[in-house]
Formats: sequence, C-alpha cells, structure tokens
Amino acid sequence: MAHVNDADSTTDAVMSTGAQPLDVATLRKDFPLLSREVHGHPITYLDTAASSQRPTQVLDAMREYDETTHANVHRGVYTIAEEATRRFEEARRKVGRFIGAPDPSREIVFTKNATEGLNLVAHSWGRTHLHSGDVVVLTEMEHHANIVPWQMLAEERGITIRWIPVDDDGQLELDRLDRLVDGAKLVGVTCMSNVLGTLPPIRHIADVAHAAGALVVADGAQSVPHLPTDVTALGVDFLAFSSHKMLGPTGIGVLWGKEELLNSLPPFLGGGEMILDVRKEGFTPNDIPWRFEAGTPPITEAIGLGAAVDYLGAIGMETVRRHEIGLTNYAMTTLADRFGDDLLIFGPADPAARGGVLSFSYRDVHPHDISQILDQYGVCVRAGHHCAKPLMRRLGVNATARASFGLYNDESDVDTLADALAEAGAFFA
Repeated sequence: MAHVNDADSTTDAVMSTGAQPLDVATLRKDFPLLSREVHGHPITYLDTAASSQRPTQVLDAMREYDETTHANVHRGVYTIAEEATRRFEEARRKVGRFIGAPDPSREIVFTKNATEGLNLVAHSWGRTHLHSGDVVVLTEMEHHANIVPWQMLAEERGITIRWIPVDDDGQLELDRLDRLVDGAKLVGVTCMSNVLGTLPPIRHIADVAHAAGALVVADGAQSVPHLPTDVTALGVDFLAFSSHKMLGPTGIGVLWGKEELLNSLPPFLGGGEMILDVRKEGFTPNDIPWRFEAGTPPITEAIGLGAAVDYLGAIGMETVRRHEIGLTNYAMTTLADRFGDDLLIFGPADPAARGGVLSFSYRDVHPHDISQILDQYGVCVRAGHHCAKPLMRRLGVNATARASFGLYNDESDVDTLADALAEAGAFFA
C-alpha cells in the first residue's frame, strides 16, 4: 500500500481540448446539485466512484424527450413511436462509438447497470459453457458484481474459482498468471479498482488469457467514465459499465460483447421484445442486441446516457484523464503534507498509475465516524467495504473512507477535504 508520504449544448469549459486544463469553475455551473449547501457549507462532492453528478445537458435531454417524444420503442408505427425508437437506437450507437465498438448497432446491450451486465455474462455464457471442474479466474480486487455471480455458478455447477492476488503496493501479482489461467475458461478483471484506483494491464491479461483459451470479461464501471476506452485495444471479450458513474442517469448500464459471442448466447430473460416468434412448442429468439433486452427498456435513461456521452465526448476523455491525474497528485501530496504518518492511502503511490480514487485510514478513527464528521462540513465521502470484501480482508481492514474525484472537482475541493479531516482529527483527539 502507498503511504501518502511516498508521495449538443456545451459550456466553454466543455470545449476544452488539447493540452488546455479544464476550466472547472465554469464547468461546475453545468451541475445544479453542486450549488447546494449542506449544514451551512457549500457541498464538496467526493463520491463519484459511487455515483456521479449529472449536468444540466443530461437532465434537459431526458426532460425534453419525456415532454415531446415518449412512446414505447420497436413496436408502434405512429410518428412519436418511430421517433422514440430512432432516438433510443441512436443512443445505443453513441455509446458504442464512445468505447470503440466495431459494430455499435449490434454489440451494445442495454442493461439495468454494470452488475446486471456481468450477471448476464455469468448466466447466459456461463450456464452454456461452464461445467463441473471448469475454472474461472478472478482477481482479489474485484467488486462483488464480478465475484458473486461466479460464486453462484460455482455452487450450482461445481466450477472452480482461482484468484489473482494483490501485492502490498496494490498491484496484481501477475508473475504466475500463465499458471493461473492454464485450463481456465474465463478471466474476470476490473479495469480500475473502486478501492485502490489500480489500473491493471488489461491488454496483457487478455493476451495471456486468450493464449490459454480463456475469454475475458472486464468490469469497466470505474474506468469508462475516467479513461479513454477502446474495446479493441483492450482486447477483452465483454465489457460492462454503468451510466450513473459517467454523468448519466441511474437505471441503465451497458454490456459490450464481441458480435460473434453475443450471437452465440441464449437470452438472459424471457418475455416481450426478445423474441422473433413464440409458439406453443417454443420460441425463436430475436437478433442481437434485442434478444437480451426483454420487456420495455429504460428509454428515457438511454436518452440521458446518450447526452452524457455527448458531454464527455465534447470534453475529450484524454482531457478528463489528464485533469484527474493532476488532481490525484495534488490530493496525495496535500494529504501527506497535512497529516504525515496519521493518514494512509491504499493503492499505488504513483498518481499516473491509478484512478482518482483515494481509500484511506486516518489514525484509529472509524471510517463511518470520519464520513459523518466530514458531512458536517459539506464534504461527501464514502465509508465502508465498497462492495469489495475480499479486498478489504487482503488489506487487513474492515472498511475504509474513500474520496473519489470527477471532472467537476478541483484543488479547492481537496483543500476543503483536508481542512475537514483536520477538524475530524481534533474532534477525536
């Protein structure tokens, strides 16, 4: 672990390009909630890893759709139904282009969230291909969403789960990767740890897995909102992520899969929309991606996700990444200067080797107590196990406090966090 001592409507801020820094003060005006006060203090929102705030452009796009266009999709032949279908499918293509999908119209499956996307892979692909004695490889830093579905299959089918360990610096121990994936059918790996901020070498892991004959399912919930993403460059077979962590609404997520793989999988849920025909003797599933989207989909939410992709695309994900590296560096340096040995940040010491997620312990103060004291100063941080209990046990803690940054945070937010932490330290002195 790294001790902090070791180191279509857009604002002008959104149009930042090249090496220019983000104008965060201007950009923040797009986010209505950030103007709120809590306990008499301006809100300092540092929980983007759990859920990001939404800009006016997203909120307006959803409201405009609901007020002018809403109808069910893929069914009606009247004007607004056809328009709703067109806008829904255009949102799908936007998302696909955003992550470099080779076929944005067919390889993007809308789900409820990243968790449902990972469950879709486990239930649809896993129940088709995994049998007693088969091996799935996971990492110790996975979110429960990429652990529990495979554990459910292990109980049901008798499959074996192997684990890629985490070292003391918060990195995956990959020296034995060849042996761990030998004979495995699938490798599940996060693109960014929601606790440590660690950025595993996904392409290397995928290449080793494929050489052993295994598929790779990647959890991109933390990475897609903060890093440039190209699924072809990553080399994975499936990638799941959520709208609500990338400036979009809750209730919708995405599973990307290679076209040939999705075409080979049976439906995940049964009902309307996912069929071409139903007879008493059986049913014929729909084409992809609709065979995995049973029932009425989250249409308004898809419109909102499309607007979020537009917003992020106008900024440029390279710009977002550059901003967050600089902010993470400032945060780690500031906290080291202010608190020294009293504060420990878990994960890589190099800000460029991690995302903007700082899980930390402060003296012997319980993380929940830290979070409650910080809230009195308007500072929002998460406290708990972060749906990563195996990793918590590896770290030797029950919980951590976690500050996580978004494109709307700047150095003043870090300073406010540090000041509030000092107050918490004084309170528990």
